[in-house]
Amino acid sequence: MNYIIDKMYKDDWDKVLKIYSKGIKTGNATFEKELPTWNDWNNNHIKSCRLVARLDKNILGWIALSPTSGRPVYSGVAEVSIYIDEKYRRKGIGEHLLKYLIELSEKNQFWTLQSAIIKENLSSIKLHEKCGFRKIGIREKIAKMNNSEWMDVILLERRSKIIGII
Repeated sequence: MNYIIDKMYKDDWDKVLKIYSKGIKTGNATFEKELPTWNDWNNNHIKSCRLVARLDKNILGWIALSPTSGRPVYSGVAEVSIYIDEKYRRKGIGEHLLKYLIELSEKNQFWTLQSAIIKENLSSIKLHEKCGFRKIGIREKIAKMNNSEWMDVILLERRSKIIGII
């Protein structure tokens, strides 16, 4: 498959949103229940670190960073969001996107990438570990799905070797 990793543009939003919507419906990709507007999503994600896997006019998956804090001391720490269209999972696209994002994040002076992944989302946990993330903890019963079922979240992080942290 000859897809490319490319910058995400506003014109990609409808296709990105469709993939995000499918992720929400799985019940183990995010705790979000509602789809954001472009303006809300755009304001909450770092503009320099948004990517898509593109095949012709199709978006196969996307990845983006969001800040973990507005405090200047955490300016190099961001949280990863990654979603792959169900038709294209297990084809290496997620790994390709995450590795590309890691390089891009380091060029943009990010020293720590974090992910909080619902414990049942084993494929996402494995993907992050394959790309150098390590488990640093678990938040037990941190959120309720459908206001009834308590869910645990696995915390993972990747520290930059380039910036000299480790």
